[in-house]
Amino acid sequence: MPRHHIWTIGCQMNRADSERLAASLEGLGYAPTADAEDADIIVLNSCVVRQSAENRVVSRLHSLRDLKRRRPDAILALTGCMVDSGAGELKARFPHVDIFLRPGELDGLLDIAGVRALAGSRGPVASAVPPTAFVNIIEGCDNFCSYCIVPYRRGRERSYPVAEVCRQVEALVELGVKEVTLLGQNVDSYGHDLPGNPDLADLLHELNAVGGLARIRFLTSHPKDMSQKLIGAVAVLDKVCEHISLPVQAGDDGILRAMRRGYAVRDYRNLVERIRAAVQRVALSTDVIVGFPGETEEQFSETLELLSELRFDTVHVAVYSPRPGTTASKDLSDNVSLPDKKRRMRQVEDLEKVIASEINAGLAGQKVEVLVEGTKGGRWWGRTRTNKLVFFDDEADRLGQLVNVAVRKTSPWSLQGQLESAA
Repeated sequence: MPRHHIWTIGCQMNRADSERLAASLEGLGYAPTADAEDADIIVLNSCVVRQSAENRVVSRLHSLRDLKRRRPDAILALTGCMVDSGAGELKARFPHVDIFLRPGELDGLLDIAGVRALAGSRGPVASAVPPTAFVNIIEGCDNFCSYCIVPYRRGRERSYPVAEVCRQVEALVELGVKEVTLLGQNVDSYGHDLPGNPDLADLLHELNAVGGLARIRFLTSHPKDMSQKLIGAVAVLDKVCEHISLPVQAGDDGILRAMRRGYAVRDYRNLVERIRAAVQRVALSTDVIVGFPGETEEQFSETLELLSELRFDTVHVAVYSPRPGTTASKDLSDNVSLPDKKRRMRQVEDLEKVIASEINAGLAGQKVEVLVEGTKGGRWWGRTRTNKLVFFDDEADRLGQLVNVAVRKTSPWSLQGQLESAA
């Protein structure tokens, strides 16, 4: 039986692409394997948003050279944001790679896989379906933030029709999926390029009516594009989870202008206030970049003050690294030292640890609904509607179930609890 191995790094869009590719390969008769050594098709789904991510991809590519020498018939493919329209430079750097595929453009690989599968008379492979799935609803991005390479690699925004998204979600539910996360680099822009201009709120209303679907999430939102209509949909639709990812990136207007984010701090603060006024018990997460070109200590302190004021459930912090081809890399000097960047990152992490500890401590003694996604260390784990990670013990098979868990212990990053009943 032929096997496939898919290695993924980066955003949820990449994870969604990898999930779709895995399903297609398994439909052609390729069984998944966690070991590239055993695979007939090896796919690396790359990310170059951060230098650290690109370094990991390059390291992985180098590590597969010996495998290709030993097994030249194995197909090695590279996809994701490392691959742009012209792959000539990549072919020169990595001659052992057989196929270079732009993000989401996987048909060429599937054609080859299909021919090999037919030649070997392979049958379909049965595989377990996880209870959660990612669904891309819009590709590309039109924002061109000065630090971001994504628009240059994934192209301009292209929305999938409402009916097509609904059919995909219905098919996933028939397979046993209970929760879908709608994805886009800027998910709030969904539908502006479709006939009739449906928006994300309209799509949420349609999906909320899908029988058998328990939960709906969406990300990533852009603060300048989140409408009051969308906030209202989150507030009233029973399947849409009370969790919103809303990257702020910086708490200083000067840095936000340099980033070309399209909003001021006061606009962001007002948006958070409107969300919290409309959506009861909503959990908010955000992203922050520290050490952006020209960021002074005073400007960084403005970011810390905003985080202290708004008290996010989760903060994802990254050190700025210049991405070749972006406006920031061409026009701005990367003049914040690496030690200063790392120190600022630690300050954000230390602050968020305190805030998350206090927020999660308020859940002690409460009962939360958890969708069980798997086991770690012999314990079941899943997430609440507000995206809190929860662990509990039980001998029964709880995968894919909605259960009620009484929270007994809390930490900044997770909750520990005791199973009470099925939800």
